[in-house]
Amino acid sequence: MPAAATQLVQDAKAATDKEHKMTLLQGVRLYPKAVFWSIVISTCICMEGYDLCLLGNFYAFPQFNRKFGVLGSDGTYQVPASWQSGLSNAANCGEILGLFLNGFVSERFGYKRTVLACLVALAGLIAIPVRANSVETLLAYYLCAGIPWGIFQTLTITYASEVCPLALRGYLTTYVNFCWGLGQVIGVGVVKSQLGREGDWAFRLPWALQWMWIVPLFIGVSLSPESPWLLVRQGKMEEARKNLLRLTSLNRETDFDVDETLAMMEHTTMLEKQTTAGATYLDCFRGVNLRRTEITCMVWAIQNLSGNSFTGYSTYFFQQAGLSTDSSYSFAMGQYGINMVGVFGAWALMARGIGRRSLYLYGLCGLFVMLLTIGCLAFVPSAHATAAAYATGGLMLGWATFYQLTVGTVCYSLVGEIPSRRLLIKTVALGRNAYNVVGIVCSVLTPYMVNPTAWNWKKLTAFFWAGICFLCIIYTYFRIPEPAGRSFAELDLLFEHHVSARKFSSTDVDVFESEESNKVVLEAENEKGKDSADGHAEKV
Repeated sequence: MPAAATQLVQDAKAATDKEHKMTLLQGVRLYPKAVFWSIVISTCICMEGYDLCLLGNFYAFPQFNRKFGVLGSDGTYQVPASWQSGLSNAANCGEILGLFLNGFVSERFGYKRTVLACLVALAGLIAIPVRANSVETLLAYYLCAGIPWGIFQTLTITYASEVCPLALRGYLTTYVNFCWGLGQVIGVGVVKSQLGREGDWAFRLPWALQWMWIVPLFIGVSLSPESPWLLVRQGKMEEARKNLLRLTSLNRETDFDVDETLAMMEHTTMLEKQTTAGATYLDCFRGVNLRRTEITCMVWAIQNLSGNSFTGYSTYFFQQAGLSTDSSYSFAMGQYGINMVGVFGAWALMARGIGRRSLYLYGLCGLFVMLLTIGCLAFVPSAHATAAAYATGGLMLGWATFYQLTVGTVCYSLVGEIPSRRLLIKTVALGRNAYNVVGIVCSVLTPYMVNPTAWNWKKLTAFFWAGICFLCIIYTYFRIPEPAGRSFAELDLLFEHHVSARKFSSTDVDVFESEESNKVVLEAENEKGKDSADGHAEKV
């Protein structure tokens, strides 16, 4: 093997070994800037969590219902189940468009420029619901706003997974879920504060407050460095070096070598080129990448299939279960608060060595039990209806706790680790679109299940989702692998060798001693030499 190729492999191996040995504290000391910039860009997802929280909670908001709802036989105003489904699905459809668009745009223009363009678009779109007078106008808004939200859903995770080392990867990717919870808590708090206000501004003001996100996020993102992994894939090695140095603090760790880390990125990119002929959406379904795409899609779809869509209507559901409007919003605020705190609980569990697969599997088991229990409360005698309603609220908070400690948070780590780096953006986009497609189906079914003017299942709705959740447990056991503690190159090799999901954590691999690695690096160096010679000949 030529000296240049040998040096590349040696540097890549040295960087990989250092990442394996790096502790959480060492990672924070070496990459404090990466942590900061990842948090800045991930905070963009707060906007989606805030706005969709507004929409779900407005269905239980008297002032909103009087403006956009219809008068029912019981003398109260309700937004019809068909329009509830339509508004939620408009956002889902917009996100699907945004996710597919992101697969082309971000690789070409970069993560930073794409996020900045989305923030500018949202600054203009927010004016639509602030002035809306019809439910049709709201439908148009959620369809258009869903496009930048869809882009945020992938970029926040891919950026977090690429700018940090192995020791921080699980924490910064799951921080995205904290941002969801933060946006939801602020959203439900704002709506609850407007309960006593009369007039249209009771629901217009919460929409208008979204402008508070735009300026600080725009400034923060414009100052952030680009992902070095993206620049390496584009062949911009010198630019990748500059941005990697912006993410690290060399005076904190003396054994960090920027050239070794760049060599690791280049080596991994070379390996993935061998198994991926191109970087198109079609390549996500070819060869070994088909399995990675399937797992990514299912990991995200299971978030909705495990009952998440059911709890998304929690405030409305609490009302139908018998709680007052004020108590319903109080329980919902507690639920969204758990969404935030649960992320830190998941971090604590991961820090104790519990793997992503274990958390995901046992979390689903806990959700299944909770849903069954909620369903059983439907058979409580009417004389104890109030007690049953509060018990339902308590169990919904318990469900939220299990969900955020496991499935809700760990999902973001899994989808940031399972895909190859070369197809990361497109695979994550496909996975999130699987979530959105399932979400569309759930958004059609759930309003009819809980709406008193439709099927009116009330607590029995939990039995339906318990059955779906049980099927998710079976899938997780047989198909979802354990990526914790593995470098991206090691994950590539495990998938290439078709290792069973249950054996991922116990299988030993050495990417630098494999024939595939040596062959790929040699071919890449030969290609570089050929290109250099051709360029020299042209100059002569």
